[in-house]
Formats: sequence, C-alpha cells, structure tokens
Amino acid sequence: MHSEIMVSGGFVQAKITVFILALVLSVCFFCCFGYAEETSSLQVLSTTLNDQVDVAVTIYNANIGLVKDRRRLAIRKGIEELKFMDVASSIIPTSVQIKSITSANDLSVLEQNYEYDLINTKKLLDKYVGKELKLYYKNPYTEREETTSAMLLANNDVPIYKIGGEITFGHPGRIILPEIPADMVSRPSLVWLLKNSYADAQVIEATYLTENINWKADYVITLNDKDTRADISGWVSIENNSGTAYKNAKVKLVAGDINRVKEGNEYVVPMMAGRAKAEAPQFKEETFFEYHMYTLQRPTTIKDRQTKQISFLNASDIPVEKRFICRGERYYYTQMGDPVKQKVGVYIEIENRKENNLGMPLPKGIARTTKRDNEGGLQFIGEDSIDHTPANEKIRIKLGDAFDVVTTRKQTDWKKVAYDTYEAAYEISIRNHKPEDVTVKVLEPVPGEWTILSSSHEYSKTEAFYAEFNVLVPKDNEVKLGYRVRMRY
Repeated sequence: MHSEIMVSGGFVQAKITVFILALVLSVCFFCCFGYAEETSSLQVLSTTLNDQVDVAVTIYNANIGLVKDRRRLAIRKGIEELKFMDVASSIIPTSVQIKSITSANDLSVLEQNYEYDLINTKKLLDKYVGKELKLYYKNPYTEREETTSAMLLANNDVPIYKIGGEITFGHPGRIILPEIPADMVSRPSLVWLLKNSYADAQVIEATYLTENINWKADYVITLNDKDTRADISGWVSIENNSGTAYKNAKVKLVAGDINRVKEGNEYVVPMMAGRAKAEAPQFKEETFFEYHMYTLQRPTTIKDRQTKQISFLNASDIPVEKRFICRGERYYYTQMGDPVKQKVGVYIEIENRKENNLGMPLPKGIARTTKRDNEGGLQFIGEDSIDHTPANEKIRIKLGDAFDVVTTRKQTDWKKVAYDTYEAAYEISIRNHKPEDVTVKVLEPVPGEWTILSSSHEYSKTEAFYAEFNVLVPKDNEVKLGYRVRMRY
C-alpha cells in the first residue's frame, strides 16, 4: 500500500512538471512567433541623399576616408527596418556605426547589414536561370513586334533558352523580366533593424570608413632669375573613387603615416595645369594626435570619380639656397680600376620657417619647380617628392644633374695595413664650365672606422660614415680634391 501511494504521488508530480514545461514552451513560441510576425510584416523605410542635412569627410593620405552622414528621418515607434541608401560602394562594412543625434537613448540597433549585390545585366539574368521570362522581337515576315515565352536554362557566354520544348541560343529578342529580384539593389545600401521609442522626426548619423578616396599635396615653386628667391603655391588634390558623392561637405585632411592592417595602393596625382592665387588661406592647420589636420574653411562638393584641386598655400619671396652635390658610393672603397665619371646633382634648399614666409607643417607631396626664360615664359626645370615636413625643418629638392659641372674620380693608392685595416687615396677632379664660380659639396661615404690622414681641402664628419668637403671651383676652371684615408672594418 505504501509503495502504491509513492508511485501515485510521483505520477502527479510528473504531470505537474510536464504542464509547467508545456506552458513555458507555449509562451516562448507565441513570443517568438509574435516577434517574427512583427519583423516580417515591417515596411522598409528608405532614405536617400534627399534626406541629408549634413555630411563631413575626413580624408587620410592612405587611400581611406571617414564619412559622417546625417539625415533627418521620421522613424515609427517600435521595430522598423531602415535602408540607408547612397553610401560609398567602397565602404568597409565592419566600420559602420549609427546613432541618433536628436535622442541617442531612444534608438538602438538590433541588426546591421550591408547590401551590395548591385543590379547589372549578367547578375539580373543569373537570378532568372530556371525561370520563365519573355522575349520581345520583330517578326521578319509580318514586321510586327511579337513576344514569346522562354525558360532561361543558362547565362554564361550567351543566354540559353528552352522555347516550346526546344533548346536555342543567340535569340535576337529583347529580354523582358517581370520584376527585379528582392535581394538585388540599384545602389549600395546599409540596412538596419532598429528599435525606436522617439515619436517625432530625428537626425540620424551614420559613420563609416571607405576606401578609394585619397588626397595628396602638390607644390609649384617658381625661382627668380638668380635662383636666390622663390614663390611657392601649394595645392591639395583630392581623388574620389569611393562610389558616392559628398555634397556641400565639411572636409578635413589628415597628414601623417597612419598604420593600416592591409596592403596599400599606390596613388598618382596628375600634374596641375597651372598656378592660381587664393585670396586668403583656405585651410586651418592644427595638431591632431601624432599627425596634422587641415580643415577646409568652407563646404565643398566632391563628386564621385572626380579629382578636385584646392589651393592651400601661397608664399612669396622665400630665400633659397642652390646646392651642387657630388655623392660617392660605398663600392668605391675597394680596389678600383679605371677612373669613374660622376654626375653632380643640382638641389635647392628651403628653410620652412616663419621668417621665410612659411613655417607651417607641410604634408608630403610632389614639388615641381619652374623658372622664367629670357622671354619671360615659365619653363619646367625639375621635380622631386618631399616628405611630411614640420615647421623649422629644411626642405631639399633635387632638380636634376648639372650640365656644365662634371667630376672624374680615380683611386691613386690602395694597400692593406693589417688583416682588418686598409689605406686608400683618391683624387676627384671637378671642372666648372659655367660663367660663374660654384661651390660643390662632395659627400664621401667612407665605410668602417676611418681617419683622414691627409687632404687637400678641409672636411667635416657630418655623419658616422660621411666625410664632407666643400670645394670652390672658379668659372672655366678645374680643381682637384685629393685625400688619403685609413679604414678599419
């Protein structure tokens, strides 16, 4: 009797447990079903550039940009799907963020998607493989427009159809499709599933990184007739291939070497057509982290697939130093044979100082140099790239090699003093065929630990491996620089 009661009590307890479990599952089922029904019945809210109230673009000289796109929208309370259209096709999807500027706490993101399966002929037909479509063509016998139904079997090189139980391809008819597939879009879009509790219209900001937008500085330097002064104009070249336009955008440019976890792309800026002067500085420069930021003081429109140039620097009457430099090579300091002819490089040096009408951090770019000829026309005389240059630093620009200043180097002696010590003697002949005197800086990259034993000219040890000689060469004359050095390596 006792055992029967225990079994009966256990049976009742099991029935209660099953009932509670069924109740919980039913609640979960109806909750999930209600949520699925709610989300599946949503009407998608779309927004385009017509809703845009503000856009800001920060462009880095690393083929990347940060976009802040603000739009005014009326989002219904509850859960709603928002399709944010007209974004860059080169967007980095994992960088996207959205927030409400009007009421940040009333808007949250449940899901985020990036739709980029854009419509084109091949993709559109691919979606209809195995489906019925219509072919619209002109009957050559009746000269009337007719339609025929066909099933698209394949869409590789040419569409293959099944018409009336037969297989054909190369049909001349125009293809008519009933509709665009739901999973294809005409332009890249961000799609969010949002939960909103704000009743009125609000400003939404989408922030994302995009590739294929870049900028670079270009400089035009005009020398005076004596090569002692120069005017400089600086241009910002912005190239936008990101896949969308930025209308009346607030533009910031960041100069510096930022680190990116990807392979970089080379960027080439076309040569500017000419020089123009700005009424006032258009960019405000400021320090930003370990970089420098240049903010355009007015909005501008950057079209897709456009290169835009904006003036950012105009300085005149800048002191310039012209240099003739003859630079040796490391392999010279071995046993040599015949004399070696060397080019003499022509450089100009500019101190980036406020007293020289400069003094602002200059972003890296290409410096193209011009000079007026005897008839007053500007002629191109050389170009060089400059790196990011802080204020109070020197800019050195190579224009080319001298035509009328030449050098010849020969080794006059070589001997081994010990197992790791050598002595060598050199003679460098410098010939000046110009109508004025020139000073040639000779830079000798002597290897190892070295000591100049004798020299025809004074020298200085500018770096660990460089001996520097400044040799004055009178016009139409030749000067020989000779020295003996002991090296240990």
